[in-house]
Amino acid sequence: MLQKALFVALLGILVVFPIKAPIALILGLVFALFFDNTFEKYRKTWINWMLKLAVIGLGFGMNITETVKTGMDGLFLTISSIVFVIGGGYFLAKAFHLDRSIGHLISSGTAICGGSAIAAVAPLIKANEKQISLSLGIVFLLNSIALLVFPPIGHFFDLSQHQFGLWSAIAIHDTSSVVGAALTYGDEALKVATTVKLARVLWIIPLSFLTVFMFKGSNEKIKIPWFIVFFLTVIAINSIFPFPEELASKVIFTSKKLLVLVIFMVGSGLSVAKIKEAGWKPLAFGSLLWLGVSIMSLTLILAT
Repeated sequence: MLQKALFVALLGILVVFPIKAPIALILGLVFALFFDNTFEKYRKTWINWMLKLAVIGLGFGMNITETVKTGMDGLFLTISSIVFVIGGGYFLAKAFHLDRSIGHLISSGTAICGGSAIAAVAPLIKANEKQISLSLGIVFLLNSIALLVFPPIGHFFDLSQHQFGLWSAIAIHDTSSVVGAALTYGDEALKVATTVKLARVLWIIPLSFLTVFMFKGSNEKIKIPWFIVFFLTVIAINSIFPFPEELASKVIFTSKKLLVLVIFMVGSGLSVAKIKEAGWKPLAFGSLLWLGVSIMSLTLILAT
């Protein structure tokens, strides 16, 4: 009861005070060091729905013309990074003599959108609970590192808001950590990162078909991320009939608060036991893929 009360109290502090995403993540990680499995039964569901609501809410401040332009700006980077990660992951997994399913799950999470991609392809390859847990643990660990280190690196290379938004959307796995890092960098970076990342999420669909082909077929249904449709609908409505400024600002403010809460809950679920369980091979594999796509995408962004 004490740890649950503390968990709720920390959520309240994050709501009331202007705490940024990296601090929320650190609070979550510190909490995880002392307490395990707080609200474990509900936390994943809360993260899932709060993140989706927050992303839809961000659409209240976006315009369809700018959104399409931003999505097209990131199209080449998106395609090249996905090909790089999926192709590189296939051969790297063989070099590491890594379990094929774990290799594909981590590659999928790195290429598209972290936990969502892993959840989408896991049934298609009939991955077991341990394989899924290992892959998610590695992705969440690297997400947490990215959220902390990407903003300082962006400032070091003097990346513009647009450049940083592109880079974080391409090189950070999970949508929650992408928007968390971009939120820290600035409002324009947040808009760019959200748009490009959600366009990237749609690649779950072709990835799922590729997965079925690679693993010789499956009767499992391919999941479509429907919340993106709601996000685009809100943007379209705002483009034709702009929302009142006061309403839009309140919704966007609430969405940013939800994102901070999501980041805290992600951190609170990353226990030392999960990291140890992963072992060095899957962790090294995931780290190399992530570093590779981060360096590749940053190089391309700086060169253009």
